[in-house]
Amino acid sequence: MGVVNKKTLTKTRRKTRDVDQVHADLASSAHLARYTGTKAAEDLPGLGRFYCVACAKWFETAVALSGHQRGKPHKRRLKQVAEGPYTQREAEAAIGLRTDNGTAAGTTLAAMKATMTAATATTTTRSAAAAAVARTEVTADIDMS
Repeated sequence: MGVVNKKTLTKTRRKTRDVDQVHADLASSAHLARYTGTKAAEDLPGLGRFYCVACAKWFETAVALSGHQRGKPHKRRLKQVAEGPYTQREAEAAIGLRTDNGTAAGTTLAAMKATMTAATATTTTRSAAAAAVARTEVTADIDMS
């Protein structure tokens, strides 16, 4: 059959820089210069003079750039950049790894340790009781024969 709409599977045409890359561009002018240095000025719109750092887009004229900066897509991108890039800890928490739920309000560390010790003792007591019941059942089976 093949792929029904291949365009939706490979949307690389409108791929822009990620938020963490833009955040690094804003933090360090050297990082931005390295990125813009990889593009040939002749190949860029407006010969690479009009660039929106937050959106990572080049524009033909200053008027087009100022119009873009007044628009909704630019303002949305500014909000994303203001939030900052995701950290590895946030990424792991999103998929359920190493989630730290913290302690309950008013619970001290000593109380938490006492609870853990009591739970361990209860489990050990239950295991010992279950083993004793199993031994009596085995003994009763042997006596019946």
